[in-house]
Amino acid sequence: MNVKWPKIPLYIIATLLFGVKTYIIYRFMFSIELDNSMQELILFVNPFVSAFLIFALSVWFKKQSRQMKFLRYTALIGTVILYFNLVFYRSFTDFITIPQLFQASNMGDLGSSILTLIEVYDIFLFADVAIIWYLSRKKSDSVAVKYPRSGKAFALAMSFVLLAGNFFLAEMERPQLFTRAFDREYLVKNIGLFNYHVYDLAVHSKVKTQRVFADGTELPEIKDYVDQLRSDEKSDLSGVAKDKNVIFISAESLQSFVINEDVNGQEITPFLNSLVGDKDTYYFENFYHQTMQGKTSDSEFLTANSLYPLSRGAVFFTHGQNEYHALPELLSDEGYYTASFHANNKSFWNRDQMYDSIGFDHFYGDEAYETTADNSIGWGLKDKPFFEQSIKYLQTLEQPFYTKFITLTNHFPFDLDEEDRSIEPYDSNSNTLNNYFPTVRYMDESIEQFFDQLKDAGLYEDSVIIIMGDHYGISETHNKAMSQYLGKEEITPFDHIQLQRVPFFVHIPGDGNGKVMSEVSGQIDIKPTLLHLLGITTENDIYFGNDLFSNNRKGYIAQRNGDFISDDYISTGDICYDRATGEPVDDNTSVVATTSNNPCKPIEDKVAKELDYSDDIIYGDLFRFVDFAENE
Repeated sequence: MNVKWPKIPLYIIATLLFGVKTYIIYRFMFSIELDNSMQELILFVNPFVSAFLIFALSVWFKKQSRQMKFLRYTALIGTVILYFNLVFYRSFTDFITIPQLFQASNMGDLGSSILTLIEVYDIFLFADVAIIWYLSRKKSDSVAVKYPRSGKAFALAMSFVLLAGNFFLAEMERPQLFTRAFDREYLVKNIGLFNYHVYDLAVHSKVKTQRVFADGTELPEIKDYVDQLRSDEKSDLSGVAKDKNVIFISAESLQSFVINEDVNGQEITPFLNSLVGDKDTYYFENFYHQTMQGKTSDSEFLTANSLYPLSRGAVFFTHGQNEYHALPELLSDEGYYTASFHANNKSFWNRDQMYDSIGFDHFYGDEAYETTADNSIGWGLKDKPFFEQSIKYLQTLEQPFYTKFITLTNHFPFDLDEEDRSIEPYDSNSNTLNNYFPTVRYMDESIEQFFDQLKDAGLYEDSVIIIMGDHYGISETHNKAMSQYLGKEEITPFDHIQLQRVPFFVHIPGDGNGKVMSEVSGQIDIKPTLLHLLGITTENDIYFGNDLFSNNRKGYIAQRNGDFISDDYISTGDICYDRATGEPVDDNTSVVATTSNNPCKPIEDKVAKELDYSDDIIYGDLFRFVDFAENE
C-alpha cells in the first residue's frame, strides 16, 4: 500500500534551511557573547522568525511561477546580505549600517584586504540557496504551492505571533533595547540581522530629517553642558608652544600593547620606546581611541572637532558638507598654514569634501607622490618613502604651519616585503596578528627616519611633534592569538577595553619636563590640548574634550558604543569593573540597572547625554546657527 505523504510548503522548507544556516553563522562565525540560557534561546529562535516572516509572503502570489521565483531570489538575496555582513564582521567585528552602503567608493581601494577575509568553506553557505532553486525548478510538483484562504491567513498570523514573541523575549532580556541601541551586537543577538537592518533603515530615515527641523534652539542647552566640562584654570604648559609649527603623525592601527614590548626576543618599537622616557616628550599611557565604523576618518574627526563620531557609518561621508569649527580652521584664523599629507586618493573617506569643511588649506594626496611597484604595498606608498617625499613639501610651507601626516603601511592585512622586515612575524593561529608586528616595527623605523629628516631640514627645533595611534589594528576576531601573546587564558571584556589604548606622544623639543602621564584620556581631548599649548583661547568654542595638561578634568572617556573608562571604573558589556583590579564591582549589577549600588550609573548617564548632544550637533548641522567669530 502506497502512503501518500502530505506535501510540505516550500516556504516552510526554505525557512528551516535558511534558519539553520543563519543560526550557524550567528553561533559559530560571529563572535557574539552569550551570557545565559535566555540569550542562547533568543539567538536560536530569531533566525527562524526572520526567515518565516519573509518566506511566508510567497503564499500571497497566485501564480506558481511567481511563488517559486520569489522564494529563489529571496533566498539568494538574504544569503548575500548575510555573507556581506560576515566578511565585514571578520575585519571590523561589527555589522554593516545603511550609511556604510554609501561608502562604496572606498571598496575599490580595499583590494587584497577583502580577499584575505574570504574563506574556501564559505561556498557551503550558499548550499540552501542551491537546494531551494532545485526544488522550485525541478520538484515544484512535490511541494505545496496552492494555499486556501485559511492557509494564507495562518501564515500571516503566525508571522506576527513569532515576531511579537521574539521582541517580547528580547525586551525581557535587554530592557530598552531600541532606545539604548548603541551596540549593534545586542540588536543582532536579540532581534536578528534582518530585523536589525530594518531598524537601521528606520533610524537612518529619522536622522536624515533632523537637519530639516533643526533651528538652533538646541544649542544653549548643549553650550551650558560643555561649559561645565571645561576648566578655566590654565595648565603649566599653556602657551609653551606658541607660534611653533605643529606636525601631527596619525600612526595607522598602532595600539599601546606593543610599546615597550618584545616579539621573538626583539623590541617591537625601539624608537617610540625611546620617546617614552625622553625629557622632551609627554607620553600618555592610558590614552584611548574613540572611533567607530569610520576608523581612520573617525579619528580625524575626533581630533579636529572634539565631537564624537557617529554610531553608524562615517561622519566624513554622511555629513561632509556640515559647518564645523575645527582645529585646522581655528589655526588658519590664527595665521597658521594648514595641510594634510596622505598618499591616498582624495575621494577616499570623502576627504576632498570634508577637508574643505574643516578648514585645511591644502591636501597633499596621492597625486603629490611618486608611487611605483617597488615603493608601495597593500594600500599604497610605504611609510618610509612617504615621509621622504613629504619633506620637500614641508620645507616650502609658510611658517607657522599645522600639518597632519597619515601613514599607510601598518594597515590590515599587514603585508610587508621581506626586505623591509627588521623582525620576524609572531607564531600563532592568526596571520593577522603574526604579520602585525613587522609592519609596526617598519612604521616605528619610518617615524625615527622622519625625525632625522626634520632635523636635517631645520624644522625640528621650531616644531611640536604629535604621534597618535588612530584606532585598533587587531580586532576581537583574533582574541585567541592575542591571549597567547599576552600570556592570558582569555581576553575578557575588561581586557578588550584595555586593548583600545593607543599611543599618544607630545614631543616638544627643548622643553625638558617630559614625563609619562597616567590620566585617563582620549582623542576627544586633542583639540583643546593643542590649542592651549599654542596659547589660543577656547572660551566660546563648543567641544566635549578637556586639556590633557589641566588638573581639573572630567575624569572619564566615553566610547562611541556607550562604554566608558573613568579614573576608578570601566563599564563595558553591561558590567561595571573596578579599573584597578579588573574585577566586576558587583556580579549582579549591570549598567542598565538603576540601583544605587552601581557606581557606574552616574557616569553612564553623562556619557549617554554627551553622545546625544554630539549627535544633535552633527545631525542637525547646528554650527550653521553659530557665529563663532562674533562670540570671540
